[in-house]
Amino acid sequence: VPRLQPVVPEFHPLRQTLRIEPRAVHQRHHMELHPPLKQPPVIRPPLHHQRKARQLRRPLVDVEAEEVLLEDQLRDVALPIAALQVDGLEELIGLHQDVPGATGRVDEGQLLGIELPGRDGRELRVDLVGLLGELGATWSRWGQALFPIGVLYDPFIERALEPWSFGIYAGGQSILVGTPTGVTLAAEGGAHQSITTPSIGLEQPGCVSYEPAFAVEVEWILLHCLSQLGRPDGSSSYLRLSTRPVKQELTGIPSDPAARERRRLQVIAGAYTVRHCAAPQVCIVAVGALVTEAAAAADRLADMDVAAEVVCVTSPDLLYRALQARNGLSEAPTWILDQVFPAERAAPMVTVLDGHPHTLTYLATINQVRGKSLGVSTFGQVGDLDSVYRYHGIDTDNIVRAALDAVG
Repeated sequence: VPRLQPVVPEFHPLRQTLRIEPRAVHQRHHMELHPPLKQPPVIRPPLHHQRKARQLRRPLVDVEAEEVLLEDQLRDVALPIAALQVDGLEELIGLHQDVPGATGRVDEGQLLGIELPGRDGRELRVDLVGLLGELGATWSRWGQALFPIGVLYDPFIERALEPWSFGIYAGGQSILVGTPTGVTLAAEGGAHQSITTPSIGLEQPGCVSYEPAFAVEVEWILLHCLSQLGRPDGSSSYLRLSTRPVKQELTGIPSDPAARERRRLQVIAGAYTVRHCAAPQVCIVAVGALVTEAAAAADRLADMDVAAEVVCVTSPDLLYRALQARNGLSEAPTWILDQVFPAERAAPMVTVLDGHPHTLTYLATINQVRGKSLGVSTFGQVGDLDSVYRYHGIDTDNIVRAALDAVG
């Protein structure tokens, strides 16, 4: 395979930092660049990966750029997005640079491949998360913002945290997606689960973490996170996503435009009420896919004449910041606490998530109520999801018992 000299000046520092060598993807590929590039580069996957992804109906490319219209937050503004999939790296070739020819069209012969030689899958995962930080810093270094999105198994967030955190410290702004999460991966082994990642997201500086429960929340949150990239007052984001199916009708999205916009703002701010009670006897707070068990527990409690309010938390991180600000310890908006946890409806609280229970223990201090915290704190077992939830005490039965104990 003939060696090629880099032709895009913007990638020279990145190539030296990561010790990457350019190469042709296939021998038949050629590189004749006339005229020289004047516009910032657009990163796209190789065409054969695009075809393979379409055939298998799942993303196989490591870097993808496309124009995305942010309809809710940035209407009429098109943004280039660089999306990195950092699992299955053995199948991937690397970065590829589309170069417009004289005709303005791009063909398969006009691709520059960048290789990370001599690395195994685990090392490549760390390398590409480091690349995520480098791509997220182009807005301040070269005056051209990219919007990098990295996707990996949530259990590997801890392995990737160090290079990603260094990138954030250096000014990189990117989005890291961990999926599947929690004990959803129980079928692959009891140790193949993510217990501490919710608290990592809460504690990582320069980053806002989210764990949406419904598809519309993913849309709203992702668009908002994209709007925070490539700007002096922006930040990185970490999305913890579950692959567990959830009944979308549970979210109860209002049909009225004003009420729908209010719900969107609450989702972005960290929480909203799924089941409202004028005088609740207990408040069940759930994160992510466990809103299913929380809603089922509220129905069973209603059959026992116990009024249970259900709150869906989309960002424990932002709620903690709001509480710290209310206590005069930081600066952050606090309105979300007044809307979702008003003092006049304060009730004993049960919190539940597919992660370590201490992540939500602070919520009971908002109104100084009794609290029960359910979550995953031990290594798991292989089994079906219902059995694994029961093993860790985060199923519907355990939520009902905790709620009755909290009510007294």
